[in-house]
Amino acid sequence: MVIRKSAALLALFFTFVLFFPHTVLSVNNRSAAPDSSILSTNHKFTPTKSSLSAVRQQIISSYNPAKPAANNTPVLLNRSSITKRRHVQALSITDKSFHKKLSARSAIIIDAKTGKEIYSHNPDMPRQPASTIKILTGLIAMDHLKNNSLVPVSSWAASMPRSKIYIQKGKSYYANDMINAVLLASANDASVALAEKIGGSESGFAKMMTQKANELGASKTICKTASGLTAKGQQTTARDLATIFRKAMQHEEFAERIGRLKTKTSYGKTFRSHNKAMWQISGSQGGKTGYTWAARQTYVGKFSRDGKEILVAILGSRNMWNDISKLVEYGFSKEQSLQVASHEKNDTTPLKNASAVQPDLVVLNDSKKVAKL
Repeated sequence: MVIRKSAALLALFFTFVLFFPHTVLSVNNRSAAPDSSILSTNHKFTPTKSSLSAVRQQIISSYNPAKPAANNTPVLLNRSSITKRRHVQALSITDKSFHKKLSARSAIIIDAKTGKEIYSHNPDMPRQPASTIKILTGLIAMDHLKNNSLVPVSSWAASMPRSKIYIQKGKSYYANDMINAVLLASANDASVALAEKIGGSESGFAKMMTQKANELGASKTICKTASGLTAKGQQTTARDLATIFRKAMQHEEFAERIGRLKTKTSYGKTFRSHNKAMWQISGSQGGKTGYTWAARQTYVGKFSRDGKEILVAILGSRNMWNDISKLVEYGFSKEQSLQVASHEKNDTTPLKNASAVQPDLVVLNDSKKVAKL
């Protein structure tokens, strides 16, 4: 048994002695092979030409690194003449979700100077206008009557429901007082008295109102009454209402009258504006309110802030003053956003003769890059 173990150990020893020189030789041969590289933390693998394809060898041989500039002089790279500055996107305001904050069935905001639409929701939906249509009544009266013209009161005019100033049948009043009553106190009786004085009848005057609306660009407005009280076939839209009021505010006398908080009549009575926006909302320059059961609450008005002017019109509102306040703030915010976008767009013109303009150069040197944009 001992002899067998000794023989096995002897055989293992001779096997190791015979194999070890070949192992050492194999390692030495691999370390000396010309086509291999030993990687270390301070050495990057660089393939030899023999291991590269012919195409890659051609690419590498054709590459000539730029020569270092004398005295470390910066290299000036001209900006391309066709390069444009990157557009800066203005704050995006989404209109889709905003209308959910309003109770009005239709609404619109326009730029008072240009007439351009800023925001709208169902702006062309026809609805009853209520007393906002008195804008046309006042405009036509100012064009046809002198302030001291006498306006008689018929039984039909005196019988109008409130809102009214309770003018008396058979008496006559100055046109100046009647126009103020229409625009500030929203008087139905004064509206009909003026209509009969100018048009011969309220229906005849209503045709004049429709014609006037069309002349001002409100093609979907149809008038049947001088007061805006509900009538079959009578209609306007938020867009038409804003269009009419924008043109009306360009009428100097109209703008002066509608912008008053109150006024005194020739017979001692005081008319106060129904337009609460004049003292509740910053920048209000005038507006006209309206309400009937069929129309709900209606409104159109002009606002000015920091040189920007907007017009707001709503129809079918259930919470008018809340709607108006939100629309005004939203309108000016969006107008500011559009103005910023317009300025950025104007700054994206192509740069001409860039090599001749020093600020349009990018300076590069060995230590840093400085971009003058």
